[in-house]
Amino acid sequence: MSEQPHILVVDDDRRIRQLLQSFLADNGYRVTVAASAQEARERRRGITFDLIVLDIMMPGESGLDLTRALRQGSDDIPVLMLSALAETGDRIAGLATGSDDYLSKPFEPQELLLRIGNLLRRSARPQAVASEARFGPYSFNIGKGELKREGDIVRLTSREKDFLRALSASAGVPVPRSALAQPGSEDSARSVDVQINRLRQKIEIDPSNPIYLQTVRGSGYVLHLD
Repeated sequence: MSEQPHILVVDDDRRIRQLLQSFLADNGYRVTVAASAQEARERRRGITFDLIVLDIMMPGESGLDLTRALRQGSDDIPVLMLSALAETGDRIAGLATGSDDYLSKPFEPQELLLRIGNLLRRSARPQAVASEARFGPYSFNIGKGELKREGDIVRLTSREKDFLRALSASAGVPVPRSALAQPGSEDSARSVDVQINRLRQKIEIDPSNPIYLQTVRGSGYVLHLD
């Protein structure tokens, strides 16, 4: 299986750190926490992270200071800023330092997940979108929309091909239901769930306990590759 994206949460509030760590872990992410900008720097010396969730208001070096230093050092890791400051000027200041997104506290957990997913997809390395996705005995040709199991073709509907393309392109990263739904569908969420269940019937040994195509609670679905 491919490794889940690793997120560094930086916030001086211990309660918020713990809540974010638990929530993001429950939704399929690896999470490391830091209580300050200095601690964040120390964490990054030995670990490669995919994204930083960063509080602005911290004692000493603020989130703005840390982000500015990262960008001046040509570090392009995605940064999602969190702040209790919700004024337009505050958001502009956060984005002006080089952060990729800004979310005001308090925020809806679902919105945090969606913003994280969007940032990870936008920052994905080119090789992450391969011509072929492999999981277990299956190989999926993304361009052709052709699924094979140990060389034998598995028949897919056009919607199932679309789903696998979207999930393969964001392998290891949760894809929201809204990104899989057909535009204008009134029952899009239910329709997506039905399509996912049908797809699982074709690629999972036990569809009720999926290994490759898993549900991310409160968000959507994620495809795990080998």
